[in-house]
Amino acid sequence: MKAAPAPISGSATMAIFVGGLIAGILDITSAIVAYRSRGATPMRVFQSVASGAFGREAAYAGGMKTALAGFGFHFLIAFTAAAVFYLASRKLRFLVDHCVLWGLVYGLCVWTFMNYLVLPLSAIGRSTPPITWQALVTGVGGHPFLVGLPIAWATRRFGR
Repeated sequence: MKAAPAPISGSATMAIFVGGLIAGILDITSAIVAYRSRGATPMRVFQSVASGAFGREAAYAGGMKTALAGFGFHFLIAFTAAAVFYLASRKLRFLVDHCVLWGLVYGLCVWTFMNYLVLPLSAIGRSTPPITWQALVTGVGGHPFLVGLPIAWATRRFGR
């Protein structure tokens, strides 16, 4: 009979919560600011996130309900990314010993995973992100600093 997995300690919970929260806030804020120049509202940005589950037309037609779903999906993804980094750091100590370097690398890994695996399998079905300055700021240029770095920092700070 297998033993039940050990519960996540308070420091693990704090590392995942703080890392996911900061990464989620920075990432969505960059998207709202960048896509404002194209006329997108914050509601539209969150609906865009929800379009991965519902499809574009349904997400944009869904009003506040799909915007709230997009908000939830966005933070679910951020907390999941934080949990994955935290769990990896338990075996690969260099991730926290050199958290700046590996946080930046991890941010690129998250962006690559989302754009080349998650999005193509979603209701969006896109395999290659469009190349615009907004996509660069919120994607490959922003994820290392806005997603990977906060997650790595929080794991180092709270997860030791």
